[in-house]
Amino acid sequence: MKYVTKKILFPLLLLVGFFLFGKVAVAQTCNNQDECNKLIQEYQQQISKLQGQASTLKNQIAQFDAQIKLTTLKITQTQEQINMLGGRITQLGDSLASLTLAFNSRAIETYKLSKFEDNFIFILSADDMGEAVSRFHYLQKIQEEDRNLLKRLEEAQTTYEGQKADQETLQKQLKTQQASLNSQKIAKNSLLAITKNDEAKYQSLLAAANAQLSKFRNFVASHGGSSILDNQTKCNEGWTGCYYNQRDSQWGNMYLGNSGYLMKDSGCFATSVAMLASHNGKDIKPNNIASSPDAITPAGDVVHSFSVNNVSVSIDKISGSVVISRMDSELSAGKPVMAELNGGAHFIVILKKDGDNYIMNDPFLKDGYNKPLSAGGYSTSNITGLRLVSFN
Repeated sequence: MKYVTKKILFPLLLLVGFFLFGKVAVAQTCNNQDECNKLIQEYQQQISKLQGQASTLKNQIAQFDAQIKLTTLKITQTQEQINMLGGRITQLGDSLASLTLAFNSRAIETYKLSKFEDNFIFILSADDMGEAVSRFHYLQKIQEEDRNLLKRLEEAQTTYEGQKADQETLQKQLKTQQASLNSQKIAKNSLLAITKNDEAKYQSLLAAANAQLSKFRNFVASHGGSSILDNQTKCNEGWTGCYYNQRDSQWGNMYLGNSGYLMKDSGCFATSVAMLASHNGKDIKPNNIASSPDAITPAGDVVHSFSVNNVSVSIDKISGSVVISRMDSELSAGKPVMAELNGGAHFIVILKKDGDNYIMNDPFLKDGYNKPLSAGGYSTSNITGLRLVSFN
């Protein structure tokens, strides 16, 4: 499977992109928001063309380069927006200070005049009634201007606070984009390390991933299909952590990377990892894994060492005759485990052992939390392997 977000078609595409889909016109920089938006749209269109090509190692590397460049452009765009907001906020701060000073000064003068009004001193001190009336109208005008000044001051304060909030939102967006860029670079380097730039090795990975994802899909088909479910997430039901369901409407119709396999059909592994993350107090949900180029290999698997939401995840595989004894050992130490069923057809989370029974969270069953193993029609003979997941 190929994992793709949105990125740019740059140096590598200039080298290999031509043979993939022909000559491409590429602009490397943008000078304003309109130019940036136009470039982003062009790069997204180029990525869509790449996604439609046959799955080859060269194609996958080209997609990674496209993704990396597009994210880099979006980071530049976000930084520019932050800089522009910074200038506005500085100007607003200066304006706010000036308006506050002016209002305070006017308030003092208005107070002095109002004292005269209250005591009729300004009328008695006037040479005639005409002068008294003029003073009275002058005072009214001053008070009206004070009200207008106060309104401008309040509007400036509201705008200032809104711009500050927008800046904070952009700062968070920038941090997310930078993390995504780092993940994409890691994923590309991982691909090159695994395949050693060998097309045959890549195709082998692709075939293995498709075989695994097909197993998941076959399991779902044999259990009545994968209708979307609502309100499946439950926390602290039978254990410390959240239960997630791969068919939940929050992510059931998401693809695992760019594999063509949906979470509702093939997301049991990613969903089980997310459940264990919640038990360990980590903010990782199934959709975070499914959409992460660091977590999903180009061939379509969830990798056994990745980082998502600034959390490092490591997964160790246990197989053979020691599976049940190792599972009991982990459970007795208070450590839930992920169990592989029937040679990888499905994955569940085993929460604890209750006498001779095992209690599980099944990511496929509707409301499949805190259930005995038998609720899914499983027994210990179906458990063919374990995945021990750790988080840092």
